Amino acid sequence: MALYNIKVNGSQHQVDVDPDTPLLWVLRDTLDLVGTKFGCGVAQCGACTVHMDGNAVRACSMPIAVVGDKEITTIEGLSKDGDHPVQKAWLDHDVPQCGYCQAGQIMSAASLLAQNSNPSDAEIRRAMNGNICRCGTYTRINRAIKSAAKEM
Repeated sequence: MALYNIKVNGSQHQVDVDPDTPLLWVLRDTLDLVGTKFGCGVAQCGACTVHMDGNAVRACSMPIAVVGDKEITTIEGLSKDGDHPVQKAWLDHDVPQCGYCQAGQIMSAASLLAQNSNPSDAEIRRAMNGNICRCGTYTRINRAIKSAAKEM
C-alpha cells in the first residue's frame, strides 16, 4: 500500500492503495464515485472513460501510480446538475437504452467537444471509436454530439 494525493472532480483526496490499483477501482471502491462503469477491464469498451486533465482516458487500465497531480473528472463531476450540453443532448435525443455505456460515451463526447467545438462526422467517429454500445445507439449518439456542439 502507498498513499496518493489525487484531485477528483475539483476536490483533493488521499487514498492508501497498491500502486498498480486501477484508477477505476479507486474511484468506485475508495471514493464511492460509482458513475464510472467497469466494462471489459482492458480499455477496449470505453465504459470506464474519465477525463485526465480534460483528455478522455480509460480508468480500468490506468494505475493510480501514474495519475500524479493530474486532475481527474468523472461523470459526477462533469456538471453539478447533469446540465452539461452533452448530457442535455443525450436526453433530447433519447440516446440511452440500457444505459451501461452512457457515462463513458458522454465523457468521450465532452472531451471531444472541449477540444473541437465543431467536429465533422469523421472526427466524431474517430473520437468515439472504442466506446462500445451493446444496444447500438450510435446514430443517436452522433446526433446528440452534433446537437451539443451547437450549445457549446
